[in-house]
Amino acid sequence: MYTKEALLDLHDRGHRSLRKLLTHCAQLSAESLDHKLEGFGYPTVRLQLHHVIGAEEYWIGVLQGKILAEDNDADFPTVATLEAYRERVAGATCAYLETAPAAELNTAREMVTWQGATRRLVPALVVLRPITHLYQHQGQVLAMCRLLGMPGPDGLDFPLD
Repeated sequence: MYTKEALLDLHDRGHRSLRKLLTHCAQLSAESLDHKLEGFGYPTVRLQLHHVIGAEEYWIGVLQGKILAEDNDADFPTVATLEAYRERVAGATCAYLETAPAAELNTAREMVTWQGATRRLVPALVVLRPITHLYQHQGQVLAMCRLLGMPGPDGLDFPLD
């Protein structure tokens, strides 16, 4: 059984890593932030960061019966705008978790997802999905930063303290 306290803790740890990653990426020039690199699904650091934040917004929206996505990445041209987006989305996730009873978090229910598909999902697992997704893309962003001559700092793994 997942508790809101455990999910809030995991969410906070993920966002601490993401904040550190954004702080690192803020050192990149605008040109480097939008430099296209081959071999990545989202070919720029900025698009990778936008995607990971947008994925959380999307999945929390699914829990609330909405399909949310800030698909216009041009609205987030800088790390500062991405950080503001991250804060807003993280706040929405926390607000959902603060009010969701344990029974809701742990009981599978029908939800409408992308393109109107209906899926039976457990809300706690939906909350965990963007947290694990973050680490996939964080690795990609760090690989991109290395290719751009700006290797990432240590300490961006899942925080243990």
